[in-house]
Amino acid sequence: MSAPEDRSAAALAYRIGVDVGGTFTDVVCVAADGTTTLAKAASTPADQSEGVVAGLSVLADRLGVTLADLLARTERIVHGTTVATNALLERRGAKVAMLTTEGHRDVIEMREGLKPDRYDLRLPAAPALVPRRLRLPVRERIRPDGRVEQKLDLASLDAAIATLKAEQVEAVAICFLHAWRDDAHERAAAEAVRAALPGVFVTTSAEVLPQIKEFERFSTACVNAYVGPVVSRYLARLRGRLDSAGYQGPVFVILSHGGVAPVEEAARLAAGTALSGPAGGVAAGVALAARGLGQDLITFDVGGTSTDIALVQDGEAALGRGRTVAGERIALESLDIVTLGAGGGSIGHVGAGGTLQVGPRSAGAVPGPVAYGQGGTEPAVTDANLVLGYLDANNFLGGARKLDRDGALAAFGRLGAALGIDAMAAAEGVHRLANVRMADGIRVATVRRGVDPRDFTLLAFGGAAGLHASAVARELGVTRVAVPVFAAGLSAWGMLHTDLRYEMARSEIGAGGVPEDAALRTIWAGLDSEGRARVATWFGGTVETRRAADMRYGEQVFEIAVPLDAVDWDAPGLAQRVTEAFHARHESLFTYALAGEEVVLVNARLAVIGRLPPMPAPPAAGPRAPAAPFATRRARIDGVEAALPVLDFAALADGQVVVGPAIVESDTTTVLLLAGDQARMDARGWLDIALPGDAA
Repeated sequence: MSAPEDRSAAALAYRIGVDVGGTFTDVVCVAADGTTTLAKAASTPADQSEGVVAGLSVLADRLGVTLADLLARTERIVHGTTVATNALLERRGAKVAMLTTEGHRDVIEMREGLKPDRYDLRLPAAPALVPRRLRLPVRERIRPDGRVEQKLDLASLDAAIATLKAEQVEAVAICFLHAWRDDAHERAAAEAVRAALPGVFVTTSAEVLPQIKEFERFSTACVNAYVGPVVSRYLARLRGRLDSAGYQGPVFVILSHGGVAPVEEAARLAAGTALSGPAGGVAAGVALAARGLGQDLITFDVGGTSTDIALVQDGEAALGRGRTVAGERIALESLDIVTLGAGGGSIGHVGAGGTLQVGPRSAGAVPGPVAYGQGGTEPAVTDANLVLGYLDANNFLGGARKLDRDGALAAFGRLGAALGIDAMAAAEGVHRLANVRMADGIRVATVRRGVDPRDFTLLAFGGAAGLHASAVARELGVTRVAVPVFAAGLSAWGMLHTDLRYEMARSEIGAGGVPEDAALRTIWAGLDSEGRARVATWFGGTVETRRAADMRYGEQVFEIAVPLDAVDWDAPGLAQRVTEAFHARHESLFTYALAGEEVVLVNARLAVIGRLPPMPAPPAAGPRAPAAPFATRRARIDGVEAALPVLDFAALADGQVVVGPAIVESDTTTVLLLAGDQARMDARGWLDIALPGDAA
């Protein structure tokens, strides 16, 4: 093996993806010949970097090398983290203050004047991330046209800084009115704060989101300040642990839009990591679509604490803006992911009215489900799958952990007694209810967006998805399910199949309408120049750009995203073609277009993409005989117990068909096939399951 200091191209054999989940940390390594190896370690919520290094150590053991040798031969590490998400969910972010234009300190509390549920008259107002006493007014005013109405008043700025010092804040968000047009006042205030409070995390709204709409801009900047110190400290600890272990190469973080960025950029734009973990699964869906799985997929990622659902249409993932995470608006570009609190660790309990409920509380990694034997007392979905016979108590994680079936059964006995049913009926109820909740989440991601899920393939991954995919598909009328061989680590695998990405946006709304051809070219040329210069500080390879715009009809309030890559940017009549692209996009979304109405350009957008070296194709598996069941297991399905054949996922031959009911299992995932299912092993690396057409 090469010495740790050897970073020559010939020595770099591995690329590693790391996905930190609520229960397990998944580590996937792809070697130079395409061979893929998966390792899992328990997540460490107190400091996720400990679980990352533990997962890397398990990976090294599986590869038969030392951790130092593994890291010495690693080209890059791509990481998905839930640090920002957890900080928002648990309200454990930094002590943050906000400097804002005098008279506008309550923008983040008034929001847009709407409740999340406008018909719930008793719904309390969500507390703002920044308490009112730390939302400090500064006298300044720039008009929407860029004219300075009130110069930055240094006396009021100094008074605000004095309060920041007295309050010992950890982070400051600077949010001035119309800074999207001219951020000179924000930059001057930021310089003054950094000089007076060295070590404090400072962010400006124009750095984070230089767009109109004060609430979205202010909210996103405050979220960035709230999670920035937490994410920065975590990434510094991670980098330090990797350095100590001997790793000299780059560490990238996957962001909410599905692209990756260096750790320094992820720390600067910490709000962009709010969907970091789930983004890897969507990236995997796009990669598998390109490998021939199908162009229209529902990504169905079931982990320990949650289920993440997204769409891949025509081989592309849908992007959106204005996401709400833990009640906070983050208006950055992000993948359109629906997350619900239903996973393997979701707890079954008696809810209001004496009814059975599953989640959103989760056993997490500590103490974990009852079957883990780590002190859990309330039964989780994983406990139900064990009690019902779907999991092998002696072969969980390849035998690395023994599961306590008796303890899980006793927990369901207590739950059943509270419901007036026996333990097995309670376990089956938890499993069924989890399936229903997951199916409802898919309906939110599809039916409520005008998409028929029956036209899609359900791509099931995450450690627990294979146990629920067939039943969930039946709930929806979906007739095709795919479960990859490396389902448990597919999100980490997907992170290795995405590129560097830097998103830029500028509000260009003026008197109305679409600017003339020359003005349009000037706008996007400026974005292109700035974006390429920024990415050049990270990356020296091939760079591409993608243009888009936010546009609306003149009388509308909300704009829509319009891709502009298909528009010929050099030919005459550019403004007309951009307008036509908007009409076409509006019609595709809403079934109509208003050709005679004024069209307004609101935001110009540019994605700068640094193309990383492509991943090697996996080696072709040699011919082998179809695998026979290696065991049978008593399992209960729909109240009936039967002996189901159990097959080894890794031993299935190319083209081998397994007819349900049956169980297909590997070290890290289990697939439950129901009666009528026909599963065929595809040579490209997934189990292709056909459900009967009347399964729903």
